[in-house]
Amino acid sequence: MPRRLTRSLPNPAELKNLLVFDKPSLDRRAARLSKAADVSDLRAIAKRRTPKPAFDYVDGAAREEVTATESRSLFQQCRFVPSVLCGSPELDLTTDISGGSSALPFGIAPTGFTRFMHAEGEDAGASAATDAGIPFALSTMGTRSIEEVAESSGSGRRWFQLYLWKDHSACAELIKRAEAHGYDTLLVTVDTPVAGERLRDTRNGMRIPPRLTPGTVVDAAWRPEWWFNFLTTDPVTFASLTSTTGTLGELVNSMFDPALDFDDLAWIRSLWPGKLIVKGVLNPADARRVVDLGADGVVVSSHGGRQLDRVVSPLRQLEEVVAEIGDEAEVIYDSGIMSGADIAIALALGADFVLIGRAYLYGLMAGGREGVDRVIELLRAELVTVLRLLGLNSVKQLQRHHVITPWDEHKQRQEV
Repeated sequence: MPRRLTRSLPNPAELKNLLVFDKPSLDRRAARLSKAADVSDLRAIAKRRTPKPAFDYVDGAAREEVTATESRSLFQQCRFVPSVLCGSPELDLTTDISGGSSALPFGIAPTGFTRFMHAEGEDAGASAATDAGIPFALSTMGTRSIEEVAESSGSGRRWFQLYLWKDHSACAELIKRAEAHGYDTLLVTVDTPVAGERLRDTRNGMRIPPRLTPGTVVDAAWRPEWWFNFLTTDPVTFASLTSTTGTLGELVNSMFDPALDFDDLAWIRSLWPGKLIVKGVLNPADARRVVDLGADGVVVSSHGGRQLDRVVSPLRQLEEVVAEIGDEAEVIYDSGIMSGADIAIALALGADFVLIGRAYLYGLMAGGREGVDRVIELLRAELVTVLRLLGLNSVKQLQRHHVITPWDEHKQRQEV
């Protein structure tokens, strides 16, 4: 016969130990961010607190958003293969990239319109990156200038991302300013000869500066902090552009050079004395050619799926690019990173480093500088957990055999 439970009245002393409540915090931002368990939670907070045009600019992608969706799906389909009984008291997350060190194997990607997402914008991203010991990349489409970000980042590593304009002399001037203000790496983006068709932005009437319409007034009622910050801080402009009014498509198509070619890359290489990395490479043959022209590395990227929709997923292309140039140049991965597990997968597939874009902006929108800190903290903690459970004590130990990808299974079926 099963033994029955013996019941008694609760012991008051034990009950007292259970009745412990957190002290209420007057810092609502900190309280809000502390409840975020992952980047997805930060995205949910960002969506509540940010006007729809700004949130959708970050969250959306080109056309039907097939490439952006697939990028996430492929990460989620990858599987880890751990080893056991390999414990170590030490764990090394540091890495060397682009001629310098980084405390973590990821940095902050260049993003445009940034102060439209949150008034603290690049100031928050650059200062958070410095404190975390990781690189921060400023975009040509940034809303703080080269000089302002140099001040915000202080002693931290800073990279400058360049789009080639029709006015090449203006580009040359930006390159000189970046060099003069301590930017050690130039990222040349080559996948944006024209603006991608971002339908969410078109439907939302996304533009700089935003227009006050009945819709935006209603939107503002639900997000007073964002509008208060927007209306009481300096105007949001593209700090490196001569024209700062219009939609993103209008600005890109009027200023960027659709005739960008390999000769232009060689010209940029001749001007820039530091490390030069070409961003937006998916084809191994292109990777080979840019390295032969003097590039120090490439960023395997689909621009977050924001340019050509239905383009091949960069995660699928990563290994092929690494096989082509990995011994001669560095390979950085960008697109779809939302967790420490994603970072580990990209590194295991051969990337030397990873850039985070959307994840960083979700944190920024959720809580300014503190939100960016929270993103970095979450990604670091997740990466530590993955490495520990894989039986590794360094990010440098991540190898191909630690990950099974969807295309591995496809190859096995073909071989059979």
